[in-house]
Order: sequence, then structure tokens, then C-alpha cells
Amino acid sequence: MEVLDFAALRRMDPERRRVRPQRPDFHVLALVGSGTGAHEADFRDHALTAGSVVWIRPGMVHRWSDVDTCDGPLVLFRPGFLPGFTAAEAATPAGWDLDGPRLCLALLAADHLRREHDAAVTGPALGSPALLAHLLAALLLRVLPAPPAPVAPVGGPTAVFRAYRAAVEAHFATWHQVADYARALGYDVRTLTRATRAATGTGAKAFLDQRVLLEAKRLLAHTDLPVGACARRLGFPDTGNFTTFFRRQTGRPPGAWRADRRSTAALREGV
Repeated sequence: MEVLDFAALRRMDPERRRVRPQRPDFHVLALVGSGTGAHEADFRDHALTAGSVVWIRPGMVHRWSDVDTCDGPLVLFRPGFLPGFTAAEAATPAGWDLDGPRLCLALLAADHLRREHDAAVTGPALGSPALLAHLLAALLLRVLPAPPAPVAPVGGPTAVFRAYRAAVEAHFATWHQVADYARALGYDVRTLTRATRAATGTGAKAFLDQRVLLEAKRLLAHTDLPVGACARRLGFPDTGNFTTFFRRQTGRPPGAWRADRRSTAALREGV
């Protein structure tokens, strides 16, 4: 784990690589204490102001499009450091805002974490991974946009959707039909569809397609893989099948979508 702030981020990045798309394999939790700016995560823009929270999870494509006046803490930590937050992580957006009282308490929690982290760095004998993990958990509980949902009864619709969501996250690159998940989880397709619609407002197939589409956009935006290689990475039998899927979801073929994204990014960077 590492604790820094926006000023340190700017000092460490004189070439402004932060404005280009990045795909970290670790978590970044940022809290804006003052200033204004902008951030993009998984192709959605977020305006930043005092009280804004950004939680970048591993695998997200993001960029700090404007944080020159932002101040506040950033906490970087590896997957698995807080395994108990899996459910909250999956359901939490990349950005949201806190009101004044919650912001004050969150900044206090972040400062406590920073002080303990600094002590562990300067005096390893004082370091305690368990203590840092507990303080990070407290900070996350303080800044989450809503209290954690109560535990659903076994077999209830929320529990069914959580099982489906976890299975989609594990297998979306190989299983493209809801029937595959129904067989693996022991439910029928209608049960998964009802549970997903109750939780998200959309059906099980649409939920699955959106996850595949998000990964497709991440690959196209953040890698130089040919479209055919992206198709294989996502489990499509050929490029044509992938192009048909992508065009149906976005209205554009993947190559044109990638070109548009790169053109827009170049304009934003002033290239």
C-alpha cells in the first residue's frame, strides 16, 4: 500500500502521463479535499470538486484529465489487501460525491491512515499490515456512497444476482450465453433474468453483453492489439462475429470506435 496526495502525483508526473489512458492492476482511492478537476473512468467523465471520491479498481481504463488544482489524499493498494470488500467494490461506481460533514470525517480517516503509513515507512518496527488494512477499511466505509446492503437470504433474488455477477466476472471472456451460467449455478435462465432485472433494471443477457462490451472497449482503448486479437481474447470465434456484436452494441465497428477514441484523446492532449 502507498499513501500520497495530488501534489505528489503531479510532482511524480512532469510529463503529464496522467492525462493518457491507463489500466492499473491495483486500486486507487482518491478523495478531493479542495480544488476542481475532471477524471474519466471506463469511458465516463466525472467532474471533480471538494468532496469528490474516485475509486479506480484493477482493470479499469482511466485518466486524470484535469487535476492541476486538486488537493487531497490518494491511496494505492493491491487486490486482496481488503478481500472483504469484494461485494461493495463490484457495486460501487468509479466516482461520486460526499457532503460537507462526511468529507470532514473522511479526511480525518485518510489523515490517520497516512500518519500510520508514514510511521511504518520511517520506522518499520512500527509497521503493521493488519493496522493499515483496518484503517483503510474504515476509510472505505466512511466514503462509500451508501451503506452496505444487508445480507440476503440464501436463494433470494439478491443472492442469486450476486452469484451471477461473480460468475460473469470470472467467465465473461468464454461464456457468452446466460444458459452457460444457469447450468453452472444451478438456476434456470428465467431465474437469473428475474434476479438481474430486480437488481439492475436490465435482463441477464443485457448485463452479460455490457460486461463483454466494457472489456472490448478497454482493450481497444488501452492496447494496440489488432481487432482480431481482441476478438480472440474475448472468446469470439472470429473477427466478423466480434464486429457484429460490437456494432450492435455501439452502432460502430470496433476499428472505427478505436480511431475515434484516439482522435479525441489526441485533441485533449493537444497533440
